[in-house]
Amino acid sequence: MESTDTPQRLIWIDGELVPWAEATVHVLSHSHQRASLVFDYMSLHETPRGPAIFRLDDHLARFRTSTELVTLPLGRDHAALREAVLGAVRANPGATVVKISAYLASVEVDVVPVDEHVTVAVAAYDPEADIQAHKAVKPWKYRPALRIWLEKDRRNRRRDIMDPHAKVAANYASPMAAKWAARKNGYDEILLVDENGFLAEGPTTNVFLVDGEGTLWTPPESAVLLGVTRRSILEIARKEGRKVVEEPIRPEALIEASEAFLTGTTAGVAPIGTVDDRPIGDGDPPGPVSRALGKRFHRITCGEDPVFDHWLAYLNTSAPGKD
Repeated sequence: MESTDTPQRLIWIDGELVPWAEATVHVLSHSHQRASLVFDYMSLHETPRGPAIFRLDDHLARFRTSTELVTLPLGRDHAALREAVLGAVRANPGATVVKISAYLASVEVDVVPVDEHVTVAVAAYDPEADIQAHKAVKPWKYRPALRIWLEKDRRNRRRDIMDPHAKVAANYASPMAAKWAARKNGYDEILLVDENGFLAEGPTTNVFLVDGEGTLWTPPESAVLLGVTRRSILEIARKEGRKVVEEPIRPEALIEASEAFLTGTTAGVAPIGTVDDRPIGDGDPPGPVSRALGKRFHRITCGEDPVFDHWLAYLNTSAPGKD
């Protein structure tokens, strides 16, 4: 059983700040029953200039794209969403992440809702202190170098079913089942392949390989979620003069790689130690490329890299481009 203690957090819902325990929706709501909830997830960091959200505008652009792909009538522009996020963060000191959600809260009978009102909610919180600390069972503890299972039965999100670019709840059901099974066998994470057998991504992460010459390889964005951290690593690598290749990759390339790592809002830059129990590279991750990229990414999110300071939305201003 979970603890009955509830966080002293406020969640922004359609313009009002609602206490955490009161931020509820009916069990028969459309998004709960039909998995039509769209969301985005962004990180919040302490910097010398105060708290800042990493790539807020990029996350909101992806959020709006997701609602369009799912055909949710969002009814709010970028500026309104931006102010909602900043307002939620300011109301919740000590938060480390922000999740914005769009969902159909009405109770519906048909797969197509009669009530088309889309509720928007923004939660700014600390996952460890506000959620994990209140669970009787502690969460999975990841290894410094991830133990990966290459999923053999389930394929990645398919464009003809639901675009892989959409961060919609329905897109996570199949990866969840595959990762759950892998966890029971002691693996930290899974990697999925697409319908053509090419390497795709993890349930919430993108994947990079590094060859013997230091070139970064990653699947093309057409087949994967448009990871904000993925895009950041690509921009950092190119800025540093590293060669980057975005093209279909056969799974066998993982074992042949000198290094491999995952990227994501929660993962940051996470080195891969083994795939199907076979070591990557020299078996002593992180390698020099992933280590260097990980360190620079960390400095950027902490506001210690002026070259990429424009990626941070500081709470003391709400003007786009002036963050």
